[in-house]
Amino acid sequence: MKLTLLHTGSMSPAPIAEALTAEGVEVLIVRSPRDLVVGEDATAFVLDPAARATFDPQHLRSFVDSGGAIVALGAPDEIDVPSSVPSDLLAAWLPHPYGTRHLLLALHTTYREAAVVTEAGRARQEAASRTKEVVDLTRIGVALATERDYNTLLDMILSQARQITSSDAGSLYLVETTENGAKRLRFKLAQTFSRPEIPLVEFTMPIDRASIAGYVASTGEPLVIDDAYFLAPDVQYSINRSLDEKYGYRTKSMLTIPMKDHKEEVIGVLQLINRKRHFEAQLKTPPDFEAEVIPYTKRTVELVSSLAGQAAVSIENSRLYESIERLFEGFVTAAVTAIEQRDPTTFGHSGRVASMTVGLAEVVDRASDGPFRNVKFSKEEVREIRYAGLLHDFGKVGVREQVLVKAKKLYEPDLQLIRQRYAFARRTIERDYYCQLTEHLQQNGASGEHRDVVQRLKDEQARQLASLDRFMKLVLESNEPTVLPEGSFEELLRYADAYYHDLEGQKQPYLTADEVRFLSIRKGSLDERERLEIESHVNHTYRFLLQIPWTKELQNIPTIAYGHHEKLDGSGYPRKVTGELIPVQTRMMTISDIFDALTASDRPYKRAVPVPRALDIMTSEVKTGMLDPDLFKLFVEGKAYEKA
Repeated sequence: MKLTLLHTGSMSPAPIAEALTAEGVEVLIVRSPRDLVVGEDATAFVLDPAARATFDPQHLRSFVDSGGAIVALGAPDEIDVPSSVPSDLLAAWLPHPYGTRHLLLALHTTYREAAVVTEAGRARQEAASRTKEVVDLTRIGVALATERDYNTLLDMILSQARQITSSDAGSLYLVETTENGAKRLRFKLAQTFSRPEIPLVEFTMPIDRASIAGYVASTGEPLVIDDAYFLAPDVQYSINRSLDEKYGYRTKSMLTIPMKDHKEEVIGVLQLINRKRHFEAQLKTPPDFEAEVIPYTKRTVELVSSLAGQAAVSIENSRLYESIERLFEGFVTAAVTAIEQRDPTTFGHSGRVASMTVGLAEVVDRASDGPFRNVKFSKEEVREIRYAGLLHDFGKVGVREQVLVKAKKLYEPDLQLIRQRYAFARRTIERDYYCQLTEHLQQNGASGEHRDVVQRLKDEQARQLASLDRFMKLVLESNEPTVLPEGSFEELLRYADAYYHDLEGQKQPYLTADEVRFLSIRKGSLDERERLEIESHVNHTYRFLLQIPWTKELQNIPTIAYGHHEKLDGSGYPRKVTGELIPVQTRMMTISDIFDALTASDRPYKRAVPVPRALDIMTSEVKTGMLDPDLFKLFVEGKAYEKA
């Protein structure tokens, strides 16, 4: 039996203590209410009249609820229990006068009652403690299961393990496989509450029994050490004390737990160091370590083992999630490569559009005023925007290659036909000149008019050749595409009515109707039919992206990519929808796509436009209602175009 006597000065505890000690009672004399605690055994508290003033009823009730028992002593002028002490809190009341024998009998009675109360209190505390542990483990499990960032997950595992065990420090080791198939441990993470300045330097170590972490990884069993500086002489492992010596630390109690996956294979090791009585206590001096550090108990091993199991599953899931992300990344990279292999002239376009759109999204996310001040993009949404940007042109795989890579208004075989036609007509003019000259000489000889006739024939030949050269030059000039509508084709149309005679003497036009139509294209290199075929790539992209089972975080990729050629005024394609139906992510991509199309220097079918000129062209489209003015303003002010 343990009894606590509060020495208030109004009575001497010595006679009572001596009498109780003689009866085999362990007596503790305290001089302040702050020192009053309920021990593991039954604890009774003798409360004399003067001591009552130092406790309020709530304080006394907390003591009783914790398993303590109170014996109150009456003052000489008190006949009944004082109102300052609720009677339901008293195990015994001794009115004045009382002797040591009376007190001893009351304390023995109180002890029996206190023992029952203490046992019940301990049961309640144990139940409450177990409930809290279950709640904590459930909370930690939910947090671990929802965390997607791998490094954050590892930090959370170690932090939570330290917290539920009141550990001052801890380390996390992960098993990794080398290129030759061998396994080793990587020291991945460390935390030291009392020494946050200790740096983390990653390193690898063999999985063997020479180190504590290696020993646990090898055996797959937990290891509890009460004092790491005093290991048993027959153990195979040892501790490296260099960091302790360098930073003035003292590694004492240790708990090292293997983390096993669902196949019972060790994937890592969780190591906790210096369990403390109070989690917030700082361990700075040797007395701090002696007073605060306590061994790890069987219960802490059970708790950390449970947490380690949850951690292993979470690490596995995180690695699986990362592998899925790498799979998506590889797929997207392969898809972009396929596009660029098919259309090398637009190499890098998809990547530049994705980078600029992500850059614009970051500018929008930082906006503190304007219509987009409340628009925020999560990490997952930014990745969704990036993937949509990379894949926005994938549908070009469904467009005929000759149309896709058409660099000039005329296809190269068609231009070659015109060149051959030009060469044939030129040779015909030269042949006609010599035929006419020969015929004149045969009929008239070298008469006096010979020189005049020859000169006239030469002048006519020169005129015809000059006209023919002008025709070819005009064809080559007209064949060049332009960024903006340019060109007047009246002179070209006149050549559509010019003819030459083929080998059979049949009359043939210098230019066919289709050739005139292609050469008369005022913007770009495509006629209407070809343009519609190119525009169909958006539909191909959308249908293709719909076939992919995107995760919930990426499910909007098809919709974002689908509308990147739509305009706010409904003049875009393919659906000709207006502003309110175009997602903000798509509107951002449209701006990036147009800017890159204007400034790209790798397009053989157009000249690159300088950045200021490109922004001027886009400004005109903003004024006509095609592009979002607020997004374009952020694009320019935030210099998102520099992301390309």
